[in-house]
Amino acid sequence: MTRPEPVRYLRTEPTMAYPDGRLLAVRDGQLHVLAPDGWIRLRSTTRPPGTTPLTREEAEDWCDQTGWDLALLDTLPPTGDL
Repeated sequence: MTRPEPVRYLRTEPTMAYPDGRLLAVRDGQLHVLAPDGWIRLRSTTRPPGTTPLTREEAEDWCDQTGWDLALLDTLPPTGDL
């Protein structure tokens, strides 16, 4: 069995529309943002300015605090399946 590809999580700076920031994930250099309908791949592969790196546990805490289902963290599509 192969190990899942590593995922790095980031949080954007708070804005009026997103007071808790947005949750981002990076896998194989591809950037994704968590949206109501799941993960959306962004065209940019550059980390947005002002983002804060998060551990998996911190990403889980962010989901819990903002009311997102923790299972979403495991639904990031593999890069090749996009």
